Amino acid sequence: MKGLAAVVGVVFLSPILLAGAGMMLVSSADAVQNTGTFRNCLTDIDASKVAEQVTKILDGASGTDVHVEGLDLPTEQVPNAATIVAAGLSLDVPRKGQIIALATAMQESRLRNLGSGDRDSLGLFQQRPSQGWGSAEQIRDPTYASEQFYKHLLKVDGWQQMTVTQAAQAVQKSGLPDAYAQWESLATALQSAIAKTFPGAGDDADDQDEKPSTSTTGCAPGQDGSGFGRIPEGSVPKGYAIPKDADPRARKAIEWAMHQLGTLYQWGGSCTDAHGPDPMGRCDCSSLMQQAYAHAGITLTRTTYTQVGEGKAVSPAGLKPGDLVFSRGSAARPEHVGMYMGEGLVIEAPRTTKPVRITPIKDWEILAARRVL
Repeated sequence: MKGLAAVVGVVFLSPILLAGAGMMLVSSADAVQNTGTFRNCLTDIDASKVAEQVTKILDGASGTDVHVEGLDLPTEQVPNAATIVAAGLSLDVPRKGQIIALATAMQESRLRNLGSGDRDSLGLFQQRPSQGWGSAEQIRDPTYASEQFYKHLLKVDGWQQMTVTQAAQAVQKSGLPDAYAQWESLATALQSAIAKTFPGAGDDADDQDEKPSTSTTGCAPGQDGSGFGRIPEGSVPKGYAIPKDADPRARKAIEWAMHQLGTLYQWGGSCTDAHGPDPMGRCDCSSLMQQAYAHAGITLTRTTYTQVGEGKAVSPAGLKPGDLVFSRGSAARPEHVGMYMGEGLVIEAPRTTKPVRITPIKDWEILAARRVL
């Protein structure tokens, strides 16, 4: 299989992918670096539709003729994904390893061959020359970068028994260790679609029917809050209840925060007397979080800028009740924070003239999430 895959890989990569890779080195040179923003979690990927569109792209269709859910620039991203799969086949990496690689590249670069990143990070996997991944020129070669990822993955003891996010994190050592899971469904669909373009590539795969994992680090919470319809400001949506499996401390924090619903936002307010006559006793976004958790026996710092460093980072794809979610600004310096309540809902003190309210998480562009329990 290894010899066959290597031959198939060479044939397949030339001239389509090698030429495509050359173009990507140019087209991605000035690409905007991934900001870490998390959008809708992709849970309902239509694998057959992905396969149809992938085939069109590899056959030379233009970007105006195709659409792949989860990919903004499919004519650039799909050839990069194909390079990753081809490299995996040439190294005889099992299907799961290829899915891990695709999910990793989706998180690190959105499958774009980036010319910059955090510090000296480059390429599809945001590998760093200073960390021994190779020279900048080598890392910008999609085939080299893919092979390096696989070589590091294969050295991880027990990687095949790990979840996608655990295995990816063992290689990448990311500051957002749970973020890879959100791409598992798309990565699985891409691998299946691309592998079928290699004659015989899937004939002896022993896990061809593998499904995306459903662990708590996967594409939860599953609900985006839209099922509650329009939520009047300051009210609790009909049918909502704090999930029974919520941590007791998170339950206390959520309950206390809900008692502040309808009170007006006050920038710099302490949130120590939100219903009182003094405006400075009302809540702003971070004091609402601080006081809610104070009533659950947990101390948080005062500002959004510092709360984003509290507890541990979690993926917005795996939120639990009580997790803090951050938006506006940047991932390193967000300007707004709310608390995830479960059922696809967030409680927040939004801005001046607005009351403490509950909003669906679909309305949030999440930059970071932290678990403080």
